[in-house]
Amino acid sequence: MNTPSHSLELFQSGREELGRVLAGQQELIEQSLLTLLCGGHALVEGVPGVAKTLAVKTLARFLGLDFRRVQGTPDIMPADILGTNVFSPRTGEFAMHRGPVFTEFLLADEINRMPPRTQAALLESMEERQVTLDGQTYPLPIYFTVFATQNPLEFEGTYPLPEAQLDRFLLKIRVAYPEFSEERVVLERHHAISVGHRLEDISLTPVAPQLLEAARAEVRAVQVESALFDYLLAIVRRTREWPALMLGASPRAATSLLLVAKAYAARDGRDYLLPDDVKFAAAPVLRHRLILKPEAELEGFNTDRVIADVLAATPLPR
Repeated sequence: MNTPSHSLELFQSGREELGRVLAGQQELIEQSLLTLLCGGHALVEGVPGVAKTLAVKTLARFLGLDFRRVQGTPDIMPADILGTNVFSPRTGEFAMHRGPVFTEFLLADEINRMPPRTQAALLESMEERQVTLDGQTYPLPIYFTVFATQNPLEFEGTYPLPEAQLDRFLLKIRVAYPEFSEERVVLERHHAISVGHRLEDISLTPVAPQLLEAARAEVRAVQVESALFDYLLAIVRRTREWPALMLGASPRAATSLLLVAKAYAARDGRDYLLPDDVKFAAAPVLRHRLILKPEAELEGFNTDRVIADVLAATPLPR
C-alpha cells in the first residue's frame, strides 16, 4: 500500500501556515482544504466577523492561486460575474470582457443577496466549469473553486438558494464563534501588528505547485471495500424515509459523500476507507441537502442532529 504522503503534507502545511493568520477555526481550515482536495465548491455559513473571507483569501495565497471576490447585492447581474461582449469603436468588433468568474479562487460573498438569475449563472459555471456567452464557450481554470458565504441570521432582502442549487455545493462549512483562548489570540495579533499592516500581509510559505494535483490523485486512489459502499448507501437512503425529513439526500449526495470520505482517509495518511471517514464526512456533505419537516423544526431539530441520529441508527459494516 502507498501512504498518501502528498495529502498529509498538504494538510500539515495548511494547518501550520493558515494557523499563522487564523486563530483556531480548525474545522474551517480542514474542510476548506478538503473542498480543494476533492475539486468541489463550498458554502460557508457564519455570522459576520468570524474570518470567513480572511480564511478563503489566505488559503488562495497558501496554494498560490489567483483570487477574486464578488459582493452579493440585490442589483448584481450575471454579466457582472461572467463578463460580456463589448463593442470596440476602434476595431469595429466585439471583444470579450471577462468577469471575475475567470479566476482560480472566487469568493461569492453573501451569495443569498444575489437575485436568482445571477445565482443560477454562477452555479452553472460551478457545475460545468465553463462560461457560455453569445454561443461561445470559454473554459474556466482547472482549479476553479467557489467559496460562497451567507449569514444564517439575516433574511431580509435575501434570496435563499433553492434545493437544486444547494445540492451542487460539495460541502457546507459552518463557522462558529472562536473559543475564549482563540479570540484572545486574535486580539493579541491585532495588537502586535504595526500600524499600516494587516493580518492578510503576514508572509506565508506557499506549497509546491504540483502538490495539490498529486494529493488529488491520492484521493482518487483510495480503496473502498464492498461493504462500505453498502454502508454509505444505507445512510443516504435512510435519510429519504426519515420521519423528521421532508427531503432526503440525492444520488449526487451519495457520490459526494464517497468522495469526501476518501479525502478524509487521505488526510489521515491512509489509502483505504474506514466507516469513521464516512461518519466524519456526513455532516458537512449532507447538512445543506436535507429539508426538515416544519413540525421537526418547531420541535428544535436541525439537520446536524438528524444526521447524527441517522448515523446512530445505521449498522456498521462487518
